[in-house]
This record gives sequence, C-alpha cells and structure tokens, in this order.
Amino acid sequence: MNIVLYEPEIPANTGNIGRTCVATGTRLHLIEPLGFQINEKSLKRAGLDYWDKLDVTVYHDFQDFLDRNPGAKIYMATTKAQHVYTDAAYEPDCYLMFGPESRGIPEELLVKHPDTCVRIPMWGDIRSLNLSNSVAILLYEALRQNGFEKMTLEGQLHRLSW
Repeated sequence: MNIVLYEPEIPANTGNIGRTCVATGTRLHLIEPLGFQINEKSLKRAGLDYWDKLDVTVYHDFQDFLDRNPGAKIYMATTKAQHVYTDAAYEPDCYLMFGPESRGIPEELLVKHPDTCVRIPMWGDIRSLNLSNSVAILLYEALRQNGFEKMTLEGQLHRLSW
C-alpha cells in the first residue's frame, strides 16, 4: 500500500500519518512543496520513535511523482467525489492520495480521474475530517479488502490469557 500526501501543510498530521504507515507496512510519498521541514521536531514528535522506520520518498512535484511511479493506480480522496470510499476495489499496491489540509487536491487533477476519486461520507455541513483521520479510514479499508496481508490479526494479553 502507498499513501501520497500532495503538498501537506501541517507537520503533526504528516507525523501521525507516518506512524500509521509504519504500523501498516505502508510507503509514504510526500509531494512538495511541504509546509514544514522534513527534519522538523513537531513532525518527528507526532511520529514518535517510528520515523526512522518509515519508508518515505519526497518528490519535487506531481509530475515527478508520476514519472517515478509509472502506472500507479491512484485513488484520490476528496469531498468532491461522486463515489464513496467503500465502493472502490483497492489493489494491494495502489496509491491513496490526499491533498493539503487547507484546500484539498486541485480540481484540475480530480477531473482527470473521476472514476478513482473517493469520498468519506460526513453528516451536515462539515467541510472535512482531519487529514490523518481520513488517511487511516481509507487505508484500513484498503487493507481490509486485501486481507490485512502480513499484519497481526490477534492480540496477546501480557499477564492474563484469553
């Protein structure tokens, strides 16, 4: 699985997403410009001590991302989508893309991929969910559809037994 953050702005969100990526064996792709420095303390604090275990790649722009990931199947998360995220059939090596916190993925990119734009349903006039929450929702649906491959599915108690 792959998470793509297009021009992320808030380091704490990216740090949280990085931690989720490590916990799920997911690669993280960051498309510049970033709203922070990759070595920023708040980024690493949100990712706790997992940041050094993260498989992360930074790209100069969206074209650089496309050039370095030819044939990538990209699902774009947006509040403007006509399809609900649970309707998509995610491939094990697909890319889940999310836009910057303040404005989302540019509409110029969305209109080129109408069939792979997905949305998370929300109640009322809420503009959007927190970026790291949105990533977790879509990522875990994609992982579920693929059988949580190579993930621990059973919990173990420390002192007692089930």
